[in-house]
Amino acid sequence: MKLGILETGRPPEPLAETFGDYPAMFRALLGEAAYDYATFDVAAGELPTHPQACDAWLVTGASAGVYDPLPWIAPLKAFLVEAKGKAPLIGVCFGHQVMAEAFGGRVEKSAKGWGVGLQTYEVRQREPWMDDSDRLALPGSHQDQVVEQPPNTEVIAASAFTPFGMLAWRDQPAISLQLHPEFRPAYARALIEARRGPRYTDAQADAAIASYAAPDDRARAGAWIRRFLEQASAR
Repeated sequence: MKLGILETGRPPEPLAETFGDYPAMFRALLGEAAYDYATFDVAAGELPTHPQACDAWLVTGASAGVYDPLPWIAPLKAFLVEAKGKAPLIGVCFGHQVMAEAFGGRVEKSAKGWGVGLQTYEVRQREPWMDDSDRLALPGSHQDQVVEQPPNTEVIAASAFTPFGMLAWRDQPAISLQLHPEFRPAYARALIEARRGPRYTDAQADAAIASYAAPDDRARAGAWIRRFLEQASAR
């Protein structure tokens, strides 16, 4: 399977040198040899020529907001609409949000503030590609949230803080998740330190870093994504 990664953002430069970019993190999560990967630098204006250029698409996270007046966001939304039903779609963080907006939902900066550190969602609807776990603990790093659920979707995992945290589409093979399964704890901690002060108070940063002492479900989430792609491609 050829998996196209739509890269919408980059880690802060000093961290990228140590931890790699977001496509590299997803390749590590899903397995370097699991797919034939192709990366498109969407934030630089690079989009695939057509939705069937790859067998499936994954939209990464970004520091941008989907409502920002950036020239690449509207073309990305248009590409996702064009790809509907033609290739499986996966969205993570910003990818989750831009998919929601592209398909009729709404995203805004949440009055609840930052969701940062290890976040736990309860599984609300078990999909065929999931295992029997009823919880999912993954790194979070967001202030924006989906606030209006897109039509033809079901909330499959969520928390009180993020009620539309993970969605499955019922009119196309597509899933999206607000959290970051691609973030290793070391990167998540380094990102918090890089944002201490400008974005997070010391108390927020300290609590978020301490949360990574607990085990996470990154391996489980990676397996879910692989099984989703396997089942979607078999349709």
